[in-house]
Amino acid sequence: MGDIHEPHVIRLRAGAVPHPLDGLGTEAARPGLRDLDTRPIGEVVALLIHAEGAAHAAVEAAVPQIAAAAEAVTARLQNGGRLIYAGSGTPGRLGVLDAAECGPTFGTELVRGVIAGGSTALTHPIEGAEDRFNPADFADLTAADALVGITASGRTPYVLGALDYARSVGALTVAVVNNPGSEAAADLMIELLTGPEVLAGSTRLTAGTAQKVVLNALSTSVMIALGKAFGPWMVDVRVTNEKVRRRAVRIVRDAAGVDEGVAAAALDAAGGHAKTAIVALLANVDATEAAIQLHRASGRLRDALRNLSGAG
Repeated sequence: MGDIHEPHVIRLRAGAVPHPLDGLGTEAARPGLRDLDTRPIGEVVALLIHAEGAAHAAVEAAVPQIAAAAEAVTARLQNGGRLIYAGSGTPGRLGVLDAAECGPTFGTELVRGVIAGGSTALTHPIEGAEDRFNPADFADLTAADALVGITASGRTPYVLGALDYARSVGALTVAVVNNPGSEAAADLMIELLTGPEVLAGSTRLTAGTAQKVVLNALSTSVMIALGKAFGPWMVDVRVTNEKVRRRAVRIVRDAAGVDEGVAAAALDAAGGHAKTAIVALLANVDATEAAIQLHRASGRLRDALRNLSGAG
């Protein structure tokens, strides 16, 4: 009678060839969870949260790979290239999210996210979108750019196609995957070995968390390397609402070591640009001169201050 009550056990006929997806760690079921649906909700929540620890462990193990990718991407952007994310489903949405947040955070248009199925796929599943690559999605990709393909399985056709296409035009390629020995081919591999999910195959969980952490670290470290931070402050932040204006005043106040009123006045004189206001205050020049010096220093605040100090 025991066999009758095992509906989730797949019994292969002798000689049957398993589907390639079936052997992936991210598609497997965790042991000991056959009664998951019968457990108290508090226990399920605790289990899901505990499982997220695997995401952080996987990311920690991949730090050398992430750092190598960040250095390579930085080199491309320093020479006029862009950072392009490519993915389908959850990875695609995470890429679009990270790209969208880089604009206001770092005052840049150098990061773009592309999702299989286009913008509609951000909120609705598009049948078959991940199963076919559309070169039109990357028509403006050049050899100067860096493309990061994100795929938990490591075999999503849309992402593999994007990576292949990027290599064909000479772009830097980076693959973010959650299984070892994936089919993805790239200049740099970032393997996040998160293993089976609490809900088998639902890679928006631990795999998705690991991907999100990596994209945060990748884009943020690249932007810091490009001079878009001064100490712990995001000095290129765009003032788009009252909350962000308050943040910008605080950044100018703390970075320049001045009081609230002086910081607010300097920010206003700089047209809301915190970096310009900080240079003006620290170098004792007006906003126009600060902006000129920042331009000459390719937007690097410390270099602009050094140049002004030398000129003085």
